[in-house]
Amino acid sequence: MTTDLTHQPAHIQLQALDRREISSRELLDLHLDRIDASHVNAVITRDDEAARAAALAADERRARNEKKGTLDGLPLTIKDSFETAGLRTTSGSEDLADHVPARDADAVARLRSQGAVIMGKTNTPAYCQDLHTDNSLFGSTLNPHDLKRTAGGSSGGPAAAVAAHLTPADLGSDLAGSLRLPAHYCGVYGLRPTLGLIPARGHIPRPPGWITSSDMVTPGPLARHPRDLDLLLDALTTPSPAENSPWRVNLPTARRAVGQLRVAVWAQDARCPVDRETADAIASVEQALASAGADVRRTVGPVGFADSLRLFEQLLHGTATAATDDAAGAVELAAARDLHEDDASPRATFLRHRTQTHRVWLRADEERLRLQQTWHQFFTDSEYDVLITPAAPTAAIPAGSRSLTVDGVERSFFDQTGWANLTSHIGLPSLVMPHAHSADGLPIGVQLIGPAYSDRILLALAERQPWL
Repeated sequence: MTTDLTHQPAHIQLQALDRREISSRELLDLHLDRIDASHVNAVITRDDEAARAAALAADERRARNEKKGTLDGLPLTIKDSFETAGLRTTSGSEDLADHVPARDADAVARLRSQGAVIMGKTNTPAYCQDLHTDNSLFGSTLNPHDLKRTAGGSSGGPAAAVAAHLTPADLGSDLAGSLRLPAHYCGVYGLRPTLGLIPARGHIPRPPGWITSSDMVTPGPLARHPRDLDLLLDALTTPSPAENSPWRVNLPTARRAVGQLRVAVWAQDARCPVDRETADAIASVEQALASAGADVRRTVGPVGFADSLRLFEQLLHGTATAATDDAAGAVELAAARDLHEDDASPRATFLRHRTQTHRVWLRADEERLRLQQTWHQFFTDSEYDVLITPAAPTAAIPAGSRSLTVDGVERSFFDQTGWANLTSHIGLPSLVMPHAHSADGLPIGVQLIGPAYSDRILLALAERQPWL
């Protein structure tokens, strides 16, 4: 049995540990062997000695009939953008090639406090700033389903590691679809939790040592089964002892069967078209849910796609300036002042967003809050339980490509995350889950969006899915 455990989901691996069918040390070594034999270049930093010591400690606790937490003894990998005490953290940048943090990011500390064994770090583009996972330190992470295809970014290392059975689960991060796009491309489950549930302190970028982070980034788990995401969500929403927090999160769970759900489907939008195979995948989800008795209705969406994306980009470029040094900031301000009023080029828009005044940002934040209210009313007034959308316009594009083609039509490279970014600035829980395969055998996922704090309801729907 032990030789097959690396192919089993995390909750099955934990059951094997609890039944003493395998030790944590043995389970760790099985995964390290897979990492050694892998060619996808997903796990890029390891400390096997420290990992084995942590696994041995978990085994000793079990021998005493003690348990540290819900993940005790489970080997996991962590995206290299999260600081890990004593383990190199580069965020894919040569500037941080030798950075070994003294403390864990808060999310990592929460996993450790629940007994997780950190066995390595997974690859990310420099400072998480690309939709491919490639950097000059470690090279490219490859898609396990087709080595000539991208794993996506910026959580491409985590998604590829989970898909290739190098780890049962990983901690990724999502600011602009960074977790959900790789989950879609690699055919795994990826949850962007409700914003604020999981602290982002210790995530790079911002620079090492900063307390604040982007007001839109959230850590989130990736795994091969929705039940595993639920396990990690429980660990990630439980404060570590060092936080000294009295707060505990009690997220609602599903109370209705699939056949009693009200489901909205936003299948297409002219602002971000999807290809025929993706449209067919959405249609098959609709049909399966309807056959199971759910009330399924198509919608044009609660918000205007283009307006929502415009606001997202404004807020994204604004939050990215926090760590810009004074000299670079002065150059951008000068360049923005030199722009002609009628210049509507991408460069001009970028510069205006990067140099927006606090007053302008406050008004954008007000617009964001009004959008949140619109989304809330969409779910409450119509009593929808979930909104289903495409995860991305296509299956995984060629590795290194800087273009996107949808049914033969050239689209913006950044349309890959258009559907994900409907909720990136709104903070709603968004789950990408595998559903179908393209004619080339590549995974095609769908995105499930729910109202704030419905994270576990989305996971329950994914586990009960009637379309498999």
